[in-house]
Amino acid sequence: MFLFICHFCIALQFFTRIPITGRLADWVGFSPAMLRASAAHFPGVGWVVGGLTALVFCGLTQALPSQPASPWVAAVLCTAFSVWLTGAFHEDGLADTADGLGGAVSRERALDIMKDSLIGSYGAIALVLSLLTKVLLLGLLTQAGGAQQAAWALFGAHVTSRLMPLFIIRALPHVGDTAQSKSKPLAESIGTAGLLTGVLWWAAAMVSVGWMAPSLSWLSAVLGALTALAWMWRLLQRRLQGFTGDGLGATQQLSELLFYLGLALTL
Repeated sequence: MFLFICHFCIALQFFTRIPITGRLADWVGFSPAMLRASAAHFPGVGWVVGGLTALVFCGLTQALPSQPASPWVAAVLCTAFSVWLTGAFHEDGLADTADGLGGAVSRERALDIMKDSLIGSYGAIALVLSLLTKVLLLGLLTQAGGAQQAAWALFGAHVTSRLMPLFIIRALPHVGDTAQSKSKPLAESIGTAGLLTGVLWWAAAMVSVGWMAPSLSWLSAVLGALTALAWMWRLLQRRLQGFTGDGLGATQQLSELLFYLGLALTL
């Protein structure tokens, strides 16, 4: 249990702006091996990010006037909050992946483009469309099912979308620049125990959302996320013969979007 908590705290610090400092940091400790093991708790980070974002969303829908535009305003602001909380970590990965794989370039050139900190036209378009689609789907879910059910959708999407990259890590080798890449601690194939830990985080979340919002078709939402996973796996395997940290971020973003879309299509 001690290592479980330590690895979760490291994952929380690595994937969010939440600081693990002072006595807590001394108690948790740190090593490259612990950082690699923390990847298994990526869905656990989704509990925190999704839970806080859902709370912000619920608070905004209660505070804003009862007008047709209110769900859209709440969706924009809670999305901005989630981006701030994660430091746009996954959005940056989506943009870099779109830039690298958007054009018909060689594998080596694509990897070089993905390491460039500047955002190109493919990345900018992907980022704008992703954020716009996310906001519109959240607004649609609110209008169709109510703010409370949309909040549970937010929570489920954040957890589920953070499980999907673990399957990429398990199935493909890391091909990024290991000397500079942020994904280096996650590059080694995740073990069965680590993958099982991530699945348990996810299963507990889905039991919770299924209990609290039984009327929503969570199976369709999960199938949407799995569709995004399958598409990203095929793309990364075909174009790069492996994954990079940016590819993992793109997988999370697309899985989150298709989770909402799968849910919306059943309403």
